[in-house]
Amino acid sequence: MINLGINNIANMEKLNEGHNLYINLTDGRNMKKVLLIQKTFVDQKLIINQRGALNLDEKRSHKNIVFSEINQRKKILTKNLVPGNTVYGEHTITINKFEYRTWDPFRSKLAAAILNGLSSDILSNLKSVLYLGVSTGTTASHVSDIIGESGILFGIEISARSARDFLENVASVRKNIIPEVADSRHPDLYTSVFQKVDMVYCDIAQPDQTRIAIENCNSFLKNSGYLFLVIKAHSIDVLKNPKDVFAEEVKKLTNNFAIEYQINLEPFDKAHSMVIAKKIN
Repeated sequence: MINLGINNIANMEKLNEGHNLYINLTDGRNMKKVLLIQKTFVDQKLIINQRGALNLDEKRSHKNIVFSEINQRKKILTKNLVPGNTVYGEHTITINKFEYRTWDPFRSKLAAAILNGLSSDILSNLKSVLYLGVSTGTTASHVSDIIGESGILFGIEISARSARDFLENVASVRKNIIPEVADSRHPDLYTSVFQKVDMVYCDIAQPDQTRIAIENCNSFLKNSGYLFLVIKAHSIDVLKNPKDVFAEEVKKLTNNFAIEYQINLEPFDKAHSMVIAKKIN
């Protein structure tokens, strides 16, 4: 592995002096200037040689998901379905001629869950996803990367403004995404979802979010498919202890689902938990 050292740069005009090159890499919420030893910088993309400037975790990595360390910080990357295109200012890294996008856990609850212990094995076999509360598409774009060209993601968003941004910036360039402006409380009224799916991903800020997720699963989730439910404690009851809220919401799932993970999303999201449950009935 090539060591990455942090250096203070007084004058950015000196970037190309000698054989050393400095670039900016996002490190959590902080931007640090990182020295890459004898590397090249092309169109703001970091080019990795066969030895690699990253410490890749090959055991955890899959075809479209890569786990690595940059400056001793764990990072997740997804293979970019649309090379050259980014969604929210994330960095792109080329590994073995393929472009990967860094996945920010402060911008994506799914990335936070993975860093906090969720196995990526579940994600590696997905081919179809119903995403409730897709918003502007940060997480959905990475799920799009993971399911690849042969997969399909149905993105449901009730906010017209967020849906417009999602359509213009994400769905219009990603051919495996079908967007729809709709209310997830009424899955029977969807016009774009035409098949059962491997996963229902629910990230909506509603007091009855668990009931909404269950109804969508009853309509569209395959048997043995997975529900990924983001529980937002303060959206359900701002006065209760979040742990009590989490326990109450999980209990609602036990009749029809086997709970496989319950992951606290701190420090990335306060008073949030993600439940991954397998449909059994």
